[in-house]
Amino acid sequence: MNARAQRWPPLPVAAWQDTRDTLQLWTQIVGKLRMELTPYVNQWWNVPLYVDARGLTTSLMPCGPHGLEVRFDFRRHELVFDRTDGATRTMPLRPRTVADFYGEFERLVAELDVPARIYPVPVELPAVIPFADDETHRSYDATAVEQFWRSLLSVSQVLHAFRSEWGGKASPVHFFWGAFDLATSRFSGRPAPQHPGGVPNCPDWVMRGAYDAEVSSAGYWPGGADEGAFYSYTYPEPPGFRERDLGVPGAYFDETFGEFLLPYRDVRQAEDPEALLLSFLRATFRAGRDAGKWPPVGVPVPELRRAL
Repeated sequence: MNARAQRWPPLPVAAWQDTRDTLQLWTQIVGKLRMELTPYVNQWWNVPLYVDARGLTTSLMPCGPHGLEVRFDFRRHELVFDRTDGATRTMPLRPRTVADFYGEFERLVAELDVPARIYPVPVELPAVIPFADDETHRSYDATAVEQFWRSLLSVSQVLHAFRSEWGGKASPVHFFWGAFDLATSRFSGRPAPQHPGGVPNCPDWVMRGAYDAEVSSAGYWPGGADEGAFYSYTYPEPPGFRERDLGVPGAYFDETFGEFLLPYRDVRQAEDPEALLLSFLRATFRAGRDAGKWPPVGVPVPELRRAL
C-alpha cells in the first residue's frame, strides 16, 4: 500500500460492516466506563474517546486513589488497561461476541478495583441487545480496523486544523461512541431551543444536554455513503441553510439526515484530500453562521496570531 493509501485507505462499508457494528458496541462498553468515572462536562465532553498513536483512548480517568486509562490498541489489537500505580491488564481484540468481550471486560474492571459499573445496554441504535446477551455481533477484521484507525488519524489532523481557526468556544476533536463518529463543534455563544429528542434508545434529557447551545458541528462517520461520509450541520438549522451552494465538489445536502454530506471516497480520491475536506468544513460552517446571523465571537485566530 502506497503512502497516500496508508493515509486515506479505501473503506467500503459493505466489506467491514459486521466488524464496524461489533467495534461500535465494544467502544460503547469502554466509553460508558469513562462516562461513569468522570464528572459531567458541558455537551457531554467528558464521555468521548480520543484518537492517538495506537488507536482510541479514554485518556486518564480518576479511579479511586489511582488514575486509569483504557486504550483500544489497533496496532497490537488489544484492549489495554493502565492504572497509574503500574497495574495493567490486556484483553485481545479478535473475532468474539459482544457478550464474551463484555464478560472479560467486567472481570478485568473488577480485578483493577474500578469503582464504577456501566449501564449494560447500548444506546443510540435502532435495535439494542444487552451486552451480556449479545451473541449476534462477533466480527473483527483486524486489517479493516487498522485501516479505519488510519483514516481517523488523517481526519483528526484536518479537524484539529479547522478547530484552531475559531476564536470562540469549540469542542475538542473527539470520538463519540454513541453514533461512532469523530467530530468537533463550534458555538455561537447563544442558547438553543430545547432539543426535541427522539434519538433511538437514548433519553431525551441526554440530547437536551448535548444541544442546549447554538452549534455548528462537523465530523466523519463510517456510514452514510458507500465508504462513509463527512457531515456538517447547524442546530438549530437556520432558514436557507440547506439551500446554500457550497461550491465544494461532491458535497450535497441530504434530506434524510438533515446534514451536508461529502463522501469519504471523494476525499480520498481527490488530488489534495486535506484541502478538499477543509474546504467542506469551512463552507458548511460559513453557511450556518451566515444564515443564522451569528454574533461576532472573540478575536479571529489568524488575526490573533498576527498580533503575537
